[in-house]
Parts: sequence; C-alpha cells; structure tokens
Amino acid sequence: MNYYLGIDFGTSGARGIVIERDKTILLTVQYSLEHLSKNNLALSWQTALYSLIEQIPLEIRKQLQAIAINGTSATVLLCDAYGNPLDEPILYNDGRGVTVLETIKKLTNDNQIVVSATSSLAKLIWWSKQTVFTEAKYFLHQADWLAFLLHGRLGISDYHNALKLGYDVERLCYPDWLQNLPFSNLLPQILAPGTIIDSVTPNICDHRFSLSPNCLVCTGTTDSIAAFLASGASQPGEAVTSLGSTLVLKLLSTTKIDDASSGIYSHRLGSLWLTGGASNTGGAVLRHFFSDEELINLSQKIDSQQPSLLEYYPLLSQGDRFPINDPNLEPKLQPRPSNRVEFLHGLLESMARIEALGYQKLQQLGADKLTQVYTAGGGAKNLTWSKIRQRYLQVPVTSAINTEAAYGTALLALNLAV
Repeated sequence: MNYYLGIDFGTSGARGIVIERDKTILLTVQYSLEHLSKNNLALSWQTALYSLIEQIPLEIRKQLQAIAINGTSATVLLCDAYGNPLDEPILYNDGRGVTVLETIKKLTNDNQIVVSATSSLAKLIWWSKQTVFTEAKYFLHQADWLAFLLHGRLGISDYHNALKLGYDVERLCYPDWLQNLPFSNLLPQILAPGTIIDSVTPNICDHRFSLSPNCLVCTGTTDSIAAFLASGASQPGEAVTSLGSTLVLKLLSTTKIDDASSGIYSHRLGSLWLTGGASNTGGAVLRHFFSDEELINLSQKIDSQQPSLLEYYPLLSQGDRFPINDPNLEPKLQPRPSNRVEFLHGLLESMARIEALGYQKLQQLGADKLTQVYTAGGGAKNLTWSKIRQRYLQVPVTSAINTEAAYGTALLALNLAV
C-alpha cells in the first residue's frame, strides 16, 4: 500500500493525516502546542513534528510515499548555515514590524501585501537591524524549516508562504527591489507548492522513524490554503467561506485580483488564482452575545426564509478589512431587540449580507462568477445560517468535504507522488 502524510501546524496544535491513494483518510494524529515552552518555540515545533510521525504505526510509516507540511502564514525563522534558529521565531501575528513600515513603503509602491506590520518582509527587515543578524544565512518560514528537518536541504520555500515576503507570484520571481536589498542572499529559493525537494535524510529514514528511503518531502503551503485544498473546491467560480472567529472568503478565479483599498489579494493556485479577503465580523461577535448552546437552540427558532428588518455591521471593536477596508469603521449593533431570537436573526442576516457583498466585490473587480460556496469553520454546522446565506448568495451553499488543513496538505503530497 502507498500512503501520503499531510501535517498542519496551527496556533494551538499540530495535526497529521495519512491518506491512501484514493484520498480516503487512513488515520489522524495530533499534538498539542498549548502548554509548550515559549522560550524555545523551534524546539517545541521539532518535538511536535517528530511526535506526530512516531504516532503513526510502524507498518504504515514504512509505506509513506510523500510528506508535505503547512504552517501559519508569515511565521518565520532566522537561521545559521546549519539551519539552527539564531533567535526565537517571530509568529504570524507579531506586529513588531510596525517600526519598519516606512522603510517598506519606500521600497515598493504597489505591493500592499508586504506593507503590513505582520508581513514576512517586515519581520526580515526588523531582524536586519538586530545584532544577531550578522550570523544569519537563511530566512525561512515555519513550513520551510520543518520540512528541512526531514529532507536536510536549506533555503527552499513555496510561493504561498513567500507572498507576504514580497515574491511576485504572477511572474514567479523576486522583484528587483527585493533582490537589491543588501541581505537578499538570505531569501529562500521559491518553488511551487507540492514540488519534490528530496527524499528523507538517512538519519530520519533509518535511525529515527524507519521511513522508506524513497519517501519524498515536498514544498508546503500555508494553513489557510491547505484548508481550501481540503474543501473540495477545484473549479473557477467555486469558493470557500470560513465561518470561524472571523469571516474569510476565498474564490477560485481565472483572473488575479488585487485591490488594497478593499483588503483583497490573490494567491496563485497552479494556473488559477485564489482571491479573497477577511472581515472582522464572524463567530467572535456571536460568541460575545450568545453561548454555544444558545446559538444552537435560538437558531432553530429562526425562519430562515423570512428576512430580518435589522441591519447591523457586527464588530466587537472599531475597524474592518474587507469588504470595507476602513480602520475607523464603527460597529453597528443597534437597535437591539429584547427578543434574543430576533437579535440573533439580525446578526446572522447581517453577516450573510457582508459575505454576499464580499463576493459581489470580487466579481465586480473581475473574478469569475460565483457558482458554489463550500463552508468551513464552526459556523458551517448552523443550518439556519446556511439557508440565510444561500438566500443572499443565490448559489448552492454546502459544508466543505473536509475542513482539516492537514488533509489538504496530504492531498498536496499525493499529487506530487502519483
């Protein structure tokens, strides 16, 4: 039998999923990162990676054909010539790069993705001003470094992770302004996600995990794109809405859409483009007002075909990114009826309206016509909300085939190896 392993490194834990050639899931393994030391994150990640592999039964391990890994977007490491981290990794949401934003603005006039305090480029430039930088040889993303532990080759990344580093995903090269930086030698070589890098090292294969010497390791992706790959969406016009703490839209398109004024950017996905944005509305607002049990019980009392007369813009604090990119946008949560079913109805209806506006904006800017929406995240379980959303979207709305990012990453490993 041939098996394929996808590994997902999220914020609170790591998960591995082994699939068979026909894409069915054979087994799932997991490792919690919530109680690990914050003083040596890289070592914690390494421990988690090795634990996931060790949890796979030996007979299955020996028949692994390929491994792919995803990590959180813009979580990065600065390494020496041997791949040892020189400093603590900087996480995806770390905003220390705010101190170098003016420098980035002077470097680039049009790449708004990197003009962010949390972009990979902002973190690299911040590091360039620290004493430890003189010893640096490689700048890597979380997924790059974890894959290196298995295949042993440094300085390789993928164009999903590299988008927030400034890599030009349309021309498939680093732009001149980035190559002209004095420390451009630290930038990784960029390959397509799912590209074979090498087989596992002899140490990993023979001495540690008894993997096949022919087991391949490939370039990875980011956690959010891995979740999209898991969803089942594959054709232009198909989209995935993630109803988690926030509302995230991703629409598969033949046209690349970038519009900083609307908080929209595109990832390359083979010959297509994954375009979309993220709103601050979503599940966090619902949980602020309702318990999980209330959300279930009250939703069942809502007539999903009857429009609510309440028009909200549900936010917990000032500002949104998409489809209205306005840091000063005020939450609108009034009037608030005493009837909690009516209030919930108004919130769900308003979030559905924002989702529809988001897809409408993507299509107005040239993305393919929306044909199908797959739903991921906790909100996917709310059937009442799904019916309300379908009324607004006017296309079929179904739950994603699989919502696990590790599954999407396993598919990446399968595609490269078949």
